Amino acid sequence: MYALDISHFTKRYGKEIAVDDISFSVKPGEFFGFLGPNGAGKTTTINCITGISTVSQGTIKVFDIDVTRNYRDARKRIGLSAQEFNVDIWATTYKILWYVAGYFGMPKKQRNARIEEMLHIFELTEYRNKSFRELSGGLKRRVMLARAMIHNPDLFILDEPTAGVDIELRHELWHYLKLLNKQGKTIILTSHYLEEVEQLCNRIAFISKGKIVAIGDKSEFMSNGQTLEQKYLEITKKKI
Repeated sequence: MYALDISHFTKRYGKEIAVDDISFSVKPGEFFGFLGPNGAGKTTTINCITGISTVSQGTIKVFDIDVTRNYRDARKRIGLSAQEFNVDIWATTYKILWYVAGYFGMPKKQRNARIEEMLHIFELTEYRNKSFRELSGGLKRRVMLARAMIHNPDLFILDEPTAGVDIELRHELWHYLKLLNKQGKTIILTSHYLEEVEQLCNRIAFISKGKIVAIGDKSEFMSNGQTLEQKYLEITKKKI
């Protein structure tokens, strides 16, 4: 059983094909990089995994649960930190976490304990009663990560999770993500910070113009003295 199994997945918007017949799988416990230029199909794929968009063709399964046929069961297994700040900007940090924990059916007593844990881990305790709109960019990113993890899912999908975050916090988040991965959590990361991918991911897939153009272990892409950035540019058909 795979944590994520995508088979002949296609997504169309009218006559436009955003993702074109892609297939790949992610094993439980992997830290998997999903890379590509803007408009390549990364976010579209993520949206279909999480049920934000519908699958036009093919199948997507999360821990053997079909995301189309059994959306609710599949969604419970996934934590998503989206690139956009898609939250109620007037809600406080605490309320944002409270609402999402409730959405996933967490009992009140358990919910309070889990929220306190997330506030502590992401150093948000002093901002618990601040509205989202009052927070800095880095603090907003922390709230997004805490929200993704609040229901303790088995699969984390992180879409540019450290965008706008300072270097110190980025390294702190890397440490926590590595710890989660060591605890057995499966993590899928999209990022334009290739150093981040080098630090965190074991296996990488490259998508370009809606198609998977390369997939393999990180070491395969960094052989012969090449950096991941050089290989990325080579694979996605851009000149260095």
